[in-house]
Amino acid sequence: MKVNQLANELGVTAGTVRFYTRIGLLEPSKSPINGYKSYNDKDKSRMQFILSSRKLGFSVDDIKVIFSKTDHGESACQLVRALVKQKLAETQQQFDEMVKLRAKLSQSVEQWSTMLDNLPTGNMICHLIEGTNQADINRVHFTQHDNSQFSVKGG
Repeated sequence: MKVNQLANELGVTAGTVRFYTRIGLLEPSKSPINGYKSYNDKDKSRMQFILSSRKLGFSVDDIKVIFSKTDHGESACQLVRALVKQKLAETQQQFDEMVKLRAKLSQSVEQWSTMLDNLPTGNMICHLIEGTNQADINRVHFTQHDNSQFSVKGG
């Protein structure tokens, strides 16, 4: 099958198929007569695997490593399990960071709703954001100061 047919069957663009071909994840045969690339059922299976893997957050490099194992007749399942566990941990960390960001944004919306709009000055662009940054600096300084006092008193 030609690139457009494979792309249509899998619901992707021909450019997507060409990309994975160009980086070596697909290896279609090439017609000696017209130079057209021809994809077979193995290429279709590999492309389906690539698409499924990408939906799970696997990188192109991850997929290359998986294919390097299976192309040598080895099972990649243990590697896939390890990669999924790693992706899950990374996703959890990103989720936790997003929860913190959401809380900070909600707090900002609430605090800023009653504050006046100030015109920019030579040193200030938007007092809302700059005030938030200064409050964070003060909070860190205050916390460090309090912690040092507790450690001195406790020592």
